[in-house]
Formats: sequence, C-alpha cells, structure tokens
Amino acid sequence: MALPPSTANWHWKNKNVTNWGKEWFERELVTISITGDKEGEVVSISSVTDVDGDVELGQRKSKLITIYDCKMSLKWSGTASDGTEVNGSIKIPEVSHEITLDGLSEYVYQWSLKTASSPAVDSLFALAKSRLPVALEAKFAEFPVAIIDTHGKDLTISADPSRAGTPTPATSKAPVTASTSAPVQPKKAEAKPINIKTVKVEATFQASAEDLFGLLTDEKRIPMWTRATAQSAAQAGGEYSLFGGGVKGKYISLTPPSEIVQTWALQSPTWPSGHIGTLTTTIAQSTDSTQVTFSLAGVPTGLEDEIKRNIEGYYIHGFKSIGLGTEL
Repeated sequence: MALPPSTANWHWKNKNVTNWGKEWFERELVTISITGDKEGEVVSISSVTDVDGDVELGQRKSKLITIYDCKMSLKWSGTASDGTEVNGSIKIPEVSHEITLDGLSEYVYQWSLKTASSPAVDSLFALAKSRLPVALEAKFAEFPVAIIDTHGKDLTISADPSRAGTPTPATSKAPVTASTSAPVQPKKAEAKPINIKTVKVEATFQASAEDLFGLLTDEKRIPMWTRATAQSAAQAGGEYSLFGGGVKGKYISLTPPSEIVQTWALQSPTWPSGHIGTLTTTIAQSTDSTQVTFSLAGVPTGLEDEIKRNIEGYYIHGFKSIGLGTEL
C-alpha cells in the first residue's frame, strides 16, 4: 500500500544533482559582464574551467533542503581603457549552502592577472576585483532556488493525482461522441487554516536611520546588500521583489525614516502557497548606532527557526557584507 503524501514527504530522501550543478555554473556564470566607469572598460567571466564538489537536494519532514559545497576556478577577461586585452583567473575555494544561505562566512576570491601591468591594465584589474564578486554572489544566490525549481518535484509526492504522471491514452478508431450534458464543475478546495507565529529579529548597525531606510526601500540601493536584482515601488500599495524574486509583497505604509510595513511572502516550497505575512521594520537611531527590529507576523508554525535564519542570513548579513557593522 502506498504511503499518503503527507507521510511519504516526511521521510528523508535525497537526489544527487552534481552534474546538473556543474552545468548550471558553467552556463550561468559566463553571462556576467561589467562595464567600467572609464570609456572602453569592460570585464566579464569568460569561462568556468573547473567545478569540484557535490550538489544534492534533500527532503526531510516535507522540507526541501539544498546541500552543496563546491570549489571552482574561473577565467576572466576584459578590455582596458587603452584597448589592451586583459585576462586572468579567479579561484573560489568554497561556494556552499553555509555561505550563500546561512551566511556563516564570507566568500574568498584568489585573483591572478596574466597580462603585463600598466596603468590601464591595473585599473581594469581593480574593476574586476571590486565589481565581479558582487555579480558572482548574485548568481550564487540564484543557485539554491534553481536547484529546488528544477528538481524539487522529483522528491515531493503530490496529493494531486494529475501530477503523478498522465498515462498515454490508447488509440481508437471509434468516433468520439460529443456529450450534451453540462460539464461538472469541480469543487473548490477549502483552504485549511494555518497556525501562525510572529518572528522578531533585532540588530544594531553603524549607520543612520535615513541610510538604512533607503537601503531597505530604494530600488537602486537594495542590490548593494542583497547581491541580487530587486524591484521596489516605495509607496503605499507599491510592489517589491527582493533576492531575485525570492521574497515578494506590497508596501502597506512607509514612515521615513522610522518604519516600514509591508506584506511578505517567501517563494519557497516550505512556505504555503498564497499565504502572506506582514513584516514591520522599525528603525530607531541613537547617538552612535541605529537599532533595527524586523517583526514578521504570520509565520506558519514550524517555520519559525527557518525564517529567523533567513532574516539573519539575508537581511542582517547583507548589511554586514557592505561594512555597516552589526551586532545581533
């Protein structure tokens, strides 16, 4: 007898997707290209020469978990302001779930320059070292989402029979008679009530309240700390999208520079479809620092620890990564 979906999804399962992961890095990282401030300057990732490590997707207690730890070697190339063709390499000892999602450490980049030094070449090398990591880390943030989007369905057993596979119908020469009866309207599934909690995370930053408010709402400044594309129409009713679409919602109210209230939904298999939380961010400036409190109401029971780690890892670690200095 087959286990019901709720029981089957509770047990540990995993899928090795190492080859797919290597191909993803080889395909996606070479799309990175940066234009410098000086006329003619451009630098890009030209190839991924090696990816060594393992990539897996696991499921435990109905939660999908990305498990990966890779080291990689890349080649970069570009054109200096004087027209010189420049090339070099980058080694990244660790690209892992622990860095990308948990924020337990920083990425390390080991750089080399193959082209003879000159003022124009050195300027391009400086551009590569300052701007390529930001673009690379934005891509790395997309990787766990891509794993789940591509392979999550292979581990999750759905209660919907239509997703269990559709058999190929047998061919028949008999004519098909159209039915004149009215089609049966399917009953709408009633949404099950969700038990919810509130998750609160506080941090102190070495920045003004005005700067922090701008970093949280200004579409042009958000990518500085999220390392990913963002959309933000910072007005009541305006929509926003952070972390490359990983978090979406609408602004309910904005009170510069002290409070932001917005709907909040995580685009993840663990977050119930259609469920919306409310994130209230309060910003309180003192004489030498500013305290920020993230209070997310509507977190489904059982996800409190995961959501707290996400806020600490994505929001707070994001601000730390741009040198604001934080204290949990």
